[in-house]
Amino acid sequence: MAHPGDSEQYPSKRGRHAAPESTVPTAAELAGYETVVARLTREFARDHPAATVARCVSAARHGAQDVTGSAPLDLVERIARKHLQVLAIVNAERRQKGGLRNAAT
Repeated sequence: MAHPGDSEQYPSKRGRHAAPESTVPTAAELAGYETVVARLTREFARDHPAATVARCVSAARHGAQDVTGSAPLDLVERIARKHLQVLAIVNAERRQKGGLRNAAT
């Protein structure tokens, strides 16, 4: 099924809503979500830098807005927390596989 904008060209192959990974959301983009960013930054301090947390909160906010038409704090926090948990699992598996490869050689 075609959607408006499907034929538009985007510079990134990662999707029209994806921002470059090095882009950190501005304070204006996260306005109203500072408490969520602060809470998740503390919660995931061992796993992710603050910039990654901010990007996840921003992505969660945009995703919630796109899907439900609103982005309440509790929904954005739950979505961002799931993103960060998955990223932490992936990073742990990569470290473990890297360690196993090094041990095998």
